[in-house]
Amino acid sequence: MNRITTALLAALEALIVVAIGVGIALVPLTILWGTHYGLSIDWFVFWRAAVDVWLLGNGVDLAVQLPVEVTTALGLAGAEAPFSLTIALLGFAVLAVLLGVRTGRRAAATRYAFTAAGAAVAGYALLAALLTLTAGQTIVTPAPVQGILLPTLVFAAGVLIGMTTGARAARPELPAWLSRPVGDQLSRIPAEVRTQLTAALRGGTAVTAAILALSGLAVFVAVLANFATVIGLYETLQTDVMGGIALTIGQLAFIPNLVIWAASWFIGPGIVLGTGSTVSPLGTSLATVPGLPLFGVLPQGTLEFGFLGLLVPVLVGFVLAVIVRQGLDRRPNAPHGPVPMLVTGVLIGIVAGILLGLAAWASTGAMGPGRLADVGPNPLLVGSLAALEVGVAAALGMLVGGRRAPGSIDRAEEVSTKR
Repeated sequence: MNRITTALLAALEALIVVAIGVGIALVPLTILWGTHYGLSIDWFVFWRAAVDVWLLGNGVDLAVQLPVEVTTALGLAGAEAPFSLTIALLGFAVLAVLLGVRTGRRAAATRYAFTAAGAAVAGYALLAALLTLTAGQTIVTPAPVQGILLPTLVFAAGVLIGMTTGARAARPELPAWLSRPVGDQLSRIPAEVRTQLTAALRGGTAVTAAILALSGLAVFVAVLANFATVIGLYETLQTDVMGGIALTIGQLAFIPNLVIWAASWFIGPGIVLGTGSTVSPLGTSLATVPGLPLFGVLPQGTLEFGFLGLLVPVLVGFVLAVIVRQGLDRRPNAPHGPVPMLVTGVLIGIVAGILLGLAAWASTGAMGPGRLADVGPNPLLVGSLAALEVGVAAALGMLVGGRRAPGSIDRAEEVSTKR
């Protein structure tokens, strides 16, 4: 394929990615428009709602001004004044990143990798701008600059990951920096330090992934254990079939937020669900919360053994540090001695703290007016405590997880034989 064809196909793929993201919300809303409202309402109302959901899922802030009759029906303090929705439905962002990775891999496999990636990102930015301009209305208005930049940056991050991971199978026309591992870019750093830094990055990333995986499992178990409560909350909303489907899709997009919140709970700070409402291992204190059935899985009252949840990041940090140390000992340029091992463990904690803090920051925001303007974990507190807990545990794991050198084993066997 020539350069123009490659660019056009990449732009078409960006169009498909945007269509999938918007269509997830638009399809059930369109069916709801036909079945429940009998086509009596302007369809563009549902189009704007779907685009608003997509933009919110990509981190775009929405300014909301509810009509007087709606604020009266809701009975929420402060709902009559304009407020912002800033909490992202991270499921849409995760989907955009995954599809962006696919686009990046396809770009890396072409002869004109940068042309393909640039055309995909540029096409995505153009579509995001068009959607942002068509989504504005009197009730909900997206931030225009954010609407163009943030969805594009989310997709571009996925494209970059896809290009980097797909570089080993790329054509030789690709630049050299894409076809070499990250460690080769740090060739000026001494070999032992480079090995130590690589081990810390891998260990911190693995700890973060493990904590989030265990948090996802905890959310799954909580949903099963509180399934009757969740169904009861569905029934109180009195939605029809399509309304229930639309609500379920929105809650599925909120699952990544809940997983990150569970990780924040394990780390210790927990979350706030509005000013004055907290959910932490020490106990749960809730006032009025958003009427999402999924919130029925939140723990209630004081948990007698809730403090045991704090062991999760500690144990994960220790176990994975032992594994990292085992792999580090097999490397030819591995650092030796207790001090480098302690430093590596501390660096693992810092990497995990940064990543978990960023995840907490992405999952927090405003979910409504008044006290609901503060929802989610405290990113700085989550990152700091995660770095402390994982760092201490990882430092111990790096110290006790070493393998005996082959020479010392052979000498021990030789002495035993002589005796």
